[in-house]
Amino acid sequence: MKFAIKTSSFKKWLDVVNHATAQVTTTPILENILIKVKKWSVVLTANNLETAIEYVIQDDIDVSSEGAFCIPSKLFSSYISLLNDDMIEVELLDDESVKVLTSSGKFKVKWLPASDFPLIPNIKEESSFHIDGSTLKAAIDKTLFSCAEWNIRPTLAGILVHIAEKQVTFASTDSFRLSEYTTHIWWNDIENFHQIIPSKTTHQLKSIIHDTDSVSVITGENQIAFSAWNTKIFSRLLNGKFPDYSNFFPNTFSTKAEIDRGDLIQALKKINLISRENNYSIKMSFSPQHGILLETNETQIWEGDVQLSGAVEGEENVIWVNSTYFLQALEVMHTTHIEIRFESPLSPILVSPLKDPDKASSESESYKHIIMPLKI
Repeated sequence: MKFAIKTSSFKKWLDVVNHATAQVTTTPILENILIKVKKWSVVLTANNLETAIEYVIQDDIDVSSEGAFCIPSKLFSSYISLLNDDMIEVELLDDESVKVLTSSGKFKVKWLPASDFPLIPNIKEESSFHIDGSTLKAAIDKTLFSCAEWNIRPTLAGILVHIAEKQVTFASTDSFRLSEYTTHIWWNDIENFHQIIPSKTTHQLKSIIHDTDSVSVITGENQIAFSAWNTKIFSRLLNGKFPDYSNFFPNTFSTKAEIDRGDLIQALKKINLISRENNYSIKMSFSPQHGILLETNETQIWEGDVQLSGAVEGEENVIWVNSTYFLQALEVMHTTHIEIRFESPLSPILVSPLKDPDKASSESESYKHIIMPLKI
C-alpha cells in the first residue's frame, strides 16, 4: 500500500477525524485511526464506540497501491502537524511498519491490522431529513451550553430534536436552565421525529460542519448519522424520556424589562469578577423608575454594584440568579436588545431576544431561554 498526499490537506483531514479518537481507553485499538487506501480515494476513520467519524479524501492524493491499516492517532497526527513539506508519501512496509517520507526526512511507526478496528454498523433507516449546516450550527450553539453533565444527569446530557409539521425544535436543560430554538425545514416531509442527540456528538458537529453544508440525517435502531460533503458522523442516541417542558415557559408576568444586550453583558462581566467568590450569585433589582441594579454580596475582598438603564414595566421586584448562566444565554443571542420576564422572585425567568426593527430577520425562527432563580 502506497500513496502521496498534500501535507496541508492531510493535516486538516486528520484533525477532523481525531474528534472521535478515544484519548484514554482500556481498548488500545480505539486510540488508532483506520486508513483505507482505495483506487481513487483515502478514507480516514476514528471510532470511540460512542461516536465515529469517517472522512473520504478524493483530492490532493496520488494512490500507487491499495491497502488498509491502523495507526496510533496521537503520535501520527502530532508528527504530521510538524511537517512543512509540500507533499507526504505514506507506504506500508513488510516489517509491520508505516513509512512517512518527505523531502526533509522520514518516519517509521508500527501499524495494526485493519481487521482489529471496530466496524461502524450500518443504520437501518427508520427516518431521515435534511438541514442546512448554518441552521444546525445555530441550533447547537443556542442549546449546547444548557445540557447537563453526563455523569450527573445522563438523560439530560444531550439536545432534544423534535420535528412536526415542518417545524424543528432543539431543546436542552440541566434542570437549572432551559433553552429552546425553533425554526422551519420547508423541504422535508418527515413528521413526529423525536430523539435526543448526545451533547458530545453535537459539540463535534459544531466543530466539523460548515455553514454552507447541506446535512443529511438518518436514524434507526437507536443510532444517528450525519452526512455532509465527504464527512460522515455516526453516534448513538440517548435513551430515556426528555421532560415535557411545554408548561415551563411563563405566560404571564408581574415584571418585564427591555435592556440593551451589550450593556447587560458588560455589566455581568464586571460583576462576575466579584460574584465568582459567591458561586456567581448576584442580586438583580427591577424598578420602573430606576431601571436595573446588579449587586453582589460582600466578599472577603470586595463588593460591587452596577446600575443599568432599561425599560421596566410592572411591579418592582428582586431576583437572585447565577450570573454565569445569565451571561452564557446572552452570548448566544445576537439582537441589540433582550427581554426579561418573570412572575415572582421564585418563578422561572424568561430571557429572549427582541427582533431589531432595522435588521432583516426570519419570522420562522424563535429562541427562548429560562433561568431558574436562586433561593437566597
